[in-house]
Amino acid sequence: MGHEIYRKIIDLVLKAAEIARSIGISNILQPGLVKEMIIADILGHKLIHLKRNADACAMDNPNELYEYLSCKEGGSGQLDRMLKSPPEKRAESLARITRNSMIYFAVFYESEQTKCKVIYEIKPDVLLEEAERQLDRSSNTISHVGFTEAWASKNGKIVYQNKE
Repeated sequence: MGHEIYRKIIDLVLKAAEIARSIGISNILQPGLVKEMIIADILGHKLIHLKRNADACAMDNPNELYEYLSCKEGGSGQLDRMLKSPPEKRAESLARITRNSMIYFAVFYESEQTKCKVIYEIKPDVLLEEAERQLDRSSNTISHVGFTEAWASKNGKIVYQNKE
């Protein structure tokens, strides 16, 4: 029984990969990509699937960029590998925040991690202030900067909430 179910799952993943390649997405299994697709679909954004760019942009304006942070209930969304120093590398890291028109923080249900519970809209300057505070306090040159749902709810506004 298990083998048949695995085969069905693999077949569906291979079909999804084929569909993704047809629109230029070469690696459907890239970490975070499927959740970014879900968020972009909910918010009506255009996904940017290239690794070293923002996560999405406005449908009608490729210069209006958005960054997505996500976590499951009780977790934290994070920006990985943020550099505290030297100053030019820190500024480059922080540009992952400042290049965006808006930041979106999505929380997915722990019991169903492909289902979005809530999305908060956070202004980049607000997220930047917290990221800088965390970098300043870090003893490491390279840090992960994390944000909880409690922080997002206090510093952002809800733009999507699952009604189920």
